[in-house]
Amino acid sequence: MSDKTAKLWTAAEAAAATGGQNTQDWTAAGVSIDTRSLAAGDLFIALQGPSFDGHDFVAAAVEKGAAAAMVQRVPEGLAADHPMLIVDDTLGALWRLGAASRSRTEAKVLAVTGSVGKTGSKEALRHCLGRQADTVASLASLNNHWGVPLSLARMPAATRYGVFELGMNAPGEILELARLTKPQVGLITTVAPAHIGNFESLFAIADAKAEIFQSMAGGTAVLNRDHALFHYLRDKAETAGVARIMAFGSHRDAEVRLLSCDLESQASSVEAEILGRKLSFRINVAGKHWVANALGVLAAVEAIGADSRQAAEDLADFSAPQGRGARTKVDIEGGAFELIDDSYNANPSSMRAAFDVLSRAELPEGGRRIAILGDMLELGKESKCLHAGLAEDLAAAADLVFTCGPDMEDLFKALPRHLRAAHAADSAELAPIAAAAVAPGDSVLVKGSLGSRMAVVVTRLKAAAGGMPRVANGD
Repeated sequence: MSDKTAKLWTAAEAAAATGGQNTQDWTAAGVSIDTRSLAAGDLFIALQGPSFDGHDFVAAAVEKGAAAAMVQRVPEGLAADHPMLIVDDTLGALWRLGAASRSRTEAKVLAVTGSVGKTGSKEALRHCLGRQADTVASLASLNNHWGVPLSLARMPAATRYGVFELGMNAPGEILELARLTKPQVGLITTVAPAHIGNFESLFAIADAKAEIFQSMAGGTAVLNRDHALFHYLRDKAETAGVARIMAFGSHRDAEVRLLSCDLESQASSVEAEILGRKLSFRINVAGKHWVANALGVLAAVEAIGADSRQAAEDLADFSAPQGRGARTKVDIEGGAFELIDDSYNANPSSMRAAFDVLSRAELPEGGRRIAILGDMLELGKESKCLHAGLAEDLAAAADLVFTCGPDMEDLFKALPRHLRAAHAADSAELAPIAAAAVAPGDSVLVKGSLGSRMAVVVTRLKAAAGGMPRVANGD
């Protein structure tokens, strides 16, 4: 990660990159678009959105010690001689700043996309590559039209490895982000019916993910060999001029091949083969989907030219990111319960993977496996069917189920009556009901799409007080 005391951008460099004009000289150690997380010495970029205007927060940025502000107009009440970089359009200038950052570095750049597992894989790559050399990676889920250029703009010129997550909701979005990042290695974790409401078919989603190849001529594509669309993606990559395909999975032809794995409640022990070299390792996160993620990560590490054996060893102390399977012990009156926070996003594939993790939770006597679920969004006309279709897998994993949202009601009704605890209109209504049900010894999974706001439930559970009544099955 970058050193906040070091020089990241000078006024002259930023002006040359963006085509802007400085009011005076300045030097920035970082780049920020949010005054809530801005650090002293950052360049604050005043982006404009449909419901906000960053220019309204420039004064707050100055108060917090911003080195300068990138603006497209001088905000009212701010001295005209304050350090500012005045540009024609702040979002366009951010893109140009990110492009300049990419051009000035000799870093090996790896881009990650996929319907499921891209953020977790990106974080595992940050963890592993960061142990070997100076590595910069996208923070949180900064994977869209402003998050990717921001992440690039934060990359020091001396970076050895850059890891960037590319997300999309519609065709054409990854194409533009790939042109900006220019990755030498592109990892597609998997293709699943996420955002299927915006696409005609799974093949259309694969086409959108394959846009990453258009800026990878001569590079390496890392693909899931076990996926039904592997050959389709491989052909797309080869047509785009990708020089090498690195496949991972349990298939006998995978270069990074799973030989066996022991799925435990909190971790997994893995036997694998990397280009014919056998190795054993542990990944400190539960779930078969995390084993698949780990194989993709090791394939990407190998493709980028780093030490994959060392990376495998370093997965032993990797932790799942918040909102993506992070586990927390929550103390309440009479003991504690385990919270599995998978609240950041959801689609049918990731739901089933989360159910499998819940099913493996180790419980003390009297403990229960509880699922608290919010709607999966952007599934289009098949949404209600896809929600109800989870019932069999959920019934095999949980002892008690709480749901919220109009489409989750279809899943709730499809469950056996003894599993149905409560359904609510939204997460705010469900949170206190679910929190009242949790007891010492329980393992509690919270999952839903970001728009379902299941983080509200997570926050309520973490603040749970003891002595609240249990909700009986079937109420």
